Amino acid sequence: MLYPLKFKPIFKDKIWGGQKIKSVLGMDYGELPNCGEVWLLSGIEGYQSLVSNGFLAGNELNELVEIYMGELVGEKIFEKYSNVFPLLIKIINSNDWLSIQVHPDDELARKRKLGQGKSEMWYLLDADPDAELISGFNQDVELDTYKNHLDNNTIKDVLNTVEVKKGDVFYIPAGRVHALGPGCLLAEIQQTSDITYRIYDWDRIDASGMKRELHTEEALDAIDFSKTKDCKTQYKYELNNTASLVDSTHFITRLVYADKAVLKNINELDSFVVYMLVEGECILKFEDGELGMKMGETVLVPASIGNLLIEPKEKSKLLEVFIDTSII
Repeated sequence: MLYPLKFKPIFKDKIWGGQKIKSVLGMDYGELPNCGEVWLLSGIEGYQSLVSNGFLAGNELNELVEIYMGELVGEKIFEKYSNVFPLLIKIINSNDWLSIQVHPDDELARKRKLGQGKSEMWYLLDADPDAELISGFNQDVELDTYKNHLDNNTIKDVLNTVEVKKGDVFYIPAGRVHALGPGCLLAEIQQTSDITYRIYDWDRIDASGMKRELHTEEALDAIDFSKTKDCKTQYKYELNNTASLVDSTHFITRLVYADKAVLKNINELDSFVVYMLVEGECILKFEDGELGMKMGETVLVPASIGNLLIEPKEKSKLLEVFIDTSII
């Protein structure tokens, strides 16, 4: 019988990475000089998550999807996505600016035979006082204007720069130009895709003395050049309730905030549910056992689980992620 699953984290050294994954979340990434990303739940080929708890320990995520099908992910989800888990869950820590980049949508990705596109969302787990990010353009931009700014290294002048703080939420649909600035620690929920078109990289030199590859031409067909409005998601939450953060065709994300037990009926969704603990400490209780969670940990709850009890040890916040099967 299936049960809530934890997975071994996949740590990634990045040129722009920092130390907060260790200092804030207490995750040990060994000998890496820094850690820019930790992949917590991944079906990406070559970077598949391995189960770390229970009798399924050591199994790859997509192997389990192939074996358990709708019992694990939900019947409609299995019909659409087959043996590939449809979401990628990460934590990112930036100690420098990431490249200014864009991702293709589903249509363009399919046209280029790259699988599905990449829309994503960010939830800020922690942020330095002066932290900021880029989300879209601050004005409508013509193609010639965009190219001139790229040629003159002034592209940031037409981009929408926003100050950020802990708890902020940003939805980044495919096509939106974006970048993280220094001092951000965040959860990223995205489609299962690793397609990134790098537009500008601050003339940065890597460890081998080379500039990183840019994808100027590939990005042109992917970019939404219109002015971005209201890039920060507005939401309200209250104790012992569940608040809506992102409602998209690719995934639904909610915030559970509780200091007493909360009962969740997983079965009624016909979808797996991913829980990431972003504050506090809690226990997940299910029919055949229980599973503790600390900040930054992620658990995959199979679609076949009936009721799940979230029991906080203190005031706790969890991201709750699933797919709306009524629209796929």
